[in-house]
Amino acid sequence: QDRLLESGGGSVKAGGSLTLSCTTSPFGFRDNFMAWFRQAPGKEREGVAAISPNSMHTHYADSVKDRFTISRDNAKDTVYLQMHSLQPEDSASYYCASSGLRPILYPLVASRYNFWGQGTQVTVSA
Repeated sequence: QDRLLESGGGSVKAGGSLTLSCTTSPFGFRDNFMAWFRQAPGKEREGVAAISPNSMHTHYADSVKDRFTISRDNAKDTVYLQMHSLQPEDSASYYCASSGLRPILYPLVASRYNFWGQGTQVTVSA
């Protein structure tokens, strides 16, 4: 059964950094758009970053531009989210997602994704 598994979440102080990883198995999602979403309590799920299958195209929410970087290593079937200058408002559960839609059209919209991980918690303290 295809699945996504996130790791790398944790607790950091404001200004700190974390790198999230999403491992795909068993066959990977090398031909799919991959993305990271986040959801804080009481808020809607928000698209954070997305990356095309060949890594040529990336998309970011305005709130994380210049602080977060999405990347992928298709040989390792892994997607990464490097997060720098973290702020308390970045605290949320972070989810990895995969989309086989062609074209994807809206890469930061949750409804465009049909595979989801269970999430990893990121907590940023002031």
